[in-house]
Amino acid sequence: MTSQNIASADQTASKPAIGFFERYLTVWVALCIVVGIALGQIMPDVFQAIGRMEYAQVNLPVGLLIWVMIIPMLLKIDFAALGQVKSHWRGIGVTLFINWAVKPFSMALLGWLFVRHLFAPLLPADQLDSYVAGLILLAAAPCTAMVFVWSQLCKGDPYFTLSQVALNDAIMVVAFAPVVALLLGLSSITVPWDTLLTSVVLYIVVPVILSQLLRKVLLGRGVAYFQRVTHALGPYSISALLLTLVLLFAFQGKAIIDQPLVIALLAVPILIQVFLNSGLAYLLNRKLGVAHCVAGPSSLIGASNFFELAVATAISLFGFQSGAALATVVGVLIEVPVMLLVVNIVNRSQTWYEAKA
Repeated sequence: MTSQNIASADQTASKPAIGFFERYLTVWVALCIVVGIALGQIMPDVFQAIGRMEYAQVNLPVGLLIWVMIIPMLLKIDFAALGQVKSHWRGIGVTLFINWAVKPFSMALLGWLFVRHLFAPLLPADQLDSYVAGLILLAAAPCTAMVFVWSQLCKGDPYFTLSQVALNDAIMVVAFAPVVALLLGLSSITVPWDTLLTSVVLYIVVPVILSQLLRKVLLGRGVAYFQRVTHALGPYSISALLLTLVLLFAFQGKAIIDQPLVIALLAVPILIQVFLNSGLAYLLNRKLGVAHCVAGPSSLIGASNFFELAVATAISLFGFQSGAALATVVGVLIEVPVMLLVVNIVNRSQTWYEAKA
């Protein structure tokens, strides 16, 4: 059977009614946030131990969960068909424009407006510049692994998503430091290359290799068997997403309880930035006549952040207890719930998006 036939079968298999987990995902997310904060307070030693299981600032248990999330999605990708992504050059162009020409600079403006002016009387005066720096670091690092989750939830084109993530990773290696240095006004900036490279290998290279090896084994037993297995793995992806959320909020529960006002205030520019950039990407794709299955992941890639790199850079530049580190942690805390809301908006607006002007 050809890759086109397999892809068609994949699309057919994805059409049944939305599953139980997906239908009530908002409820599960809310419960995971509460459970994560509670467990972090009840068993702090356990979660501190899990938090220390890291290499180059990358938490290994979270990395393992991300594998469980994205490998079932990567299984559906036939690399022989990646050539078709050439037809999606407009969607790729929109995403690159948002990621590198809009998002870091819009966040710098929002940080200046909210942190240094509107919220300044409510924040520690000696940390204002550090908070702004953390927000800029967060916005300058486009998301990688979690994009596969968002793309799956909005029925995005997997070939476009994979190609866009790979391209963003390549650009990030050369552009992250100069963009951050420009916006922070520094002559030079130390990029934690071990974190960047470890994340790319852990979240992209290894899962892609494992998924393609597994895909070959499964297809060797027939397409029907392949379809049954990929369908059965779906709930594991969502479960891993929810467990990741529990871990993240357990890790950061103390910060939420100790500094709730600061976290709430720092969340405002981050939220505005997410909706601004995702909305702009979505509208630009619609204006250019891009298919909804590309516009969805394009807008999500344009809005989400590579928070592991942002947190590691903030700690290396400003210290673990700095306002910059806290600002990037706020990005970690709101990333999943907010991106799920954007996914919901993208899905609900599909009819409007595809309607002819």
